[in-house]
Amino acid sequence: MSLSEYYMKRCLELAKKGIPSTRPNPSVGAVLVHDGVIIGEGYTSPFGGHHGEVNCINSVKQIELIQYSTLYVSLEPCSHTGKTPPCADLIVKSQIPKVVIGCLDTFSEVSGKGIERLRQNGVEVEVNILEKECRELNKRFFTFHEKQRPFITLKWAETADNFIAPTTELHETERWITGEKANQFSHSLRSTEMAILIGKNTVFADNPSLTTRNFSGGNPVRIVIDKRLESWKSPRDFFIYQEEAPTWIVNEERNFRENTVEGIQISFEGDILAQLMTILYERNIQSLLVEGGQITLQQFIDTGMWDEAFVISSTKTFQNGVKAPRFSAMSHTVFNTGQDRVTHYKNTDF
Repeated sequence: MSLSEYYMKRCLELAKKGIPSTRPNPSVGAVLVHDGVIIGEGYTSPFGGHHGEVNCINSVKQIELIQYSTLYVSLEPCSHTGKTPPCADLIVKSQIPKVVIGCLDTFSEVSGKGIERLRQNGVEVEVNILEKECRELNKRFFTFHEKQRPFITLKWAETADNFIAPTTELHETERWITGEKANQFSHSLRSTEMAILIGKNTVFADNPSLTTRNFSGGNPVRIVIDKRLESWKSPRDFFIYQEEAPTWIVNEERNFRENTVEGIQISFEGDILAQLMTILYERNIQSLLVEGGQITLQQFIDTGMWDEAFVISSTKTFQNGVKAPRFSAMSHTVFNTGQDRVTHYKNTDF
């Protein structure tokens, strides 16, 4: 491992601490090194706060050493003014002679402009150190800006005999497939994504709340695909329409807003997923967790509209019920959570 890779690994460790509070901004880690000693560290503050480079430079006690040091940063420093001033300008002002960058920022407002600003001002720049790892860390941000859609994660639980739900008669007593640890894992996934999606059949069958109540973290925006607004018009008081988080109902009838519930009208004669992706992109939703039933999940699978998937398998059997989605992706990693097994698949390699 080179020295540049060594310090970049530390940048990545720092950047992880900012996730998910920085969203929709990427989380960036930075370290300042003088004669082989780290004299400053920082990572991106929650959205609207300082970027990692600023926090790193501000953390230095011996300010006189900054102009003789090398800055390592996991993402190209910004060159535009957003909620904060450009980090590239601060680096130049601080007279830092060399900057080592993990990966380029492909967001159109930056996209090489930060590196150009540094080099134009005499700063030596080294690029693409642990590039794959740096892109992986901010995969949601990169997918959003490069593909104009959210980073999409699929998740479902299935029995040992490949069912995701029992027969209707057994649903109330047998619908839980996995154990408490797996349930906490599912809620941890929700806490890292900006939105979560199900179909209206899941609303009627499971009455989910889609919150992170069993894990610390914010609740995602809840999205229901419900063509005729059946779940919204139903006399049942579904948890998903309570005010713990915003809920968007994608439907063909009308646009409306009532408290924390919003109806979003689309054409169900056209490509539903394509329209949905456009809506989410326009609303700056950078990541989506799909927890729907078999029909909803299969739509994403069949169109290749997913980036990673978590399939939680239990030892329980139903013998009859709703079959799990047809899925033929290659396994990426397998791990256990309690008595259940989780298989993690990737459809995108950063």
